[in-house]
Amino acid sequence: MNWKQAPLGPAQTNAYVLHNQEGEAVIFDPGGAGEAFEAALKRDNITPLAILLTHAHFDHIGALDHIRDAFNIPVYLHKREESWLADPEKNLSIAMTPEGITSRPADYLLAGEKTLPVGPFTFQLYETPGHSPGSLSYYHEATGTVFSGDVLFQAGIGRTDLPGADEGTLLGSIHHKLLELPENTAVACGHGPTTTIAAEMDTNPFLNGL
Repeated sequence: MNWKQAPLGPAQTNAYVLHNQEGEAVIFDPGGAGEAFEAALKRDNITPLAILLTHAHFDHIGALDHIRDAFNIPVYLHKREESWLADPEKNLSIAMTPEGITSRPADYLLAGEKTLPVGPFTFQLYETPGHSPGSLSYYHEATGTVFSGDVLFQAGIGRTDLPGADEGTLLGSIHHKLLELPENTAVACGHGPTTTIAAEMDTNPFLNGL
C-alpha cells in the first residue's frame, strides 16, 4: 500500500489517495478541481472505494460531490458536522462566493474512537477536535501514516480563530491523541508538506511545554 498527495482547489488543500497494488483506494478531502482530479485518478487506474473527510470546511469538500458521483462511492464524516455540508455559513464558504459551496449529506456518520474498515483498508479512528468540533484523524498502521486534516502541520497547528474552534481543545487533541502515535508516524497534513510525529515533537513551536 502507498499514498499520494494532491493539492487541490484555491486553498491548495491536500487531498490524499491511499491505494493498494490492485488500484483500490480511499480518498481524503477532495477540496477542488474535481474534473482534473477525476482524470488523474482514472489515468493512474485508481478505483476509489470511499471518501473520508477529516472535517467539513469548504476547502476540503469543494470536489466532494463530483468525485463521489464520478465513482459512485460513499462519504464518511463525523456526525458533529453532519449539517455543514449543506450549510455555506457552517462550512465557511459563504465568505468566498455569493452562493457558497454545498454538498449532499454524508452516507456514513462517524463518532467515537474505533477501528474503521473500508474495503481492504483498516484505520484507527481518532476524534481530534479543536480546529473544528468534528475533526477526525485516520491512523493507517499498515503505512505508518495519520491523515489528520488541519489538526497538525509542519511547525504549526490548525487555525483556532474560526467558529467552533478552540486552541486548548486542539492542543489537547494533538498531545493526547497524535503525539501518542509512534514517533516515526508520517503526518499527512491538510495543507503544506507532510511531516512526522517525531519532527513535530522536537521542533513545533506550538507544542513547547505540553
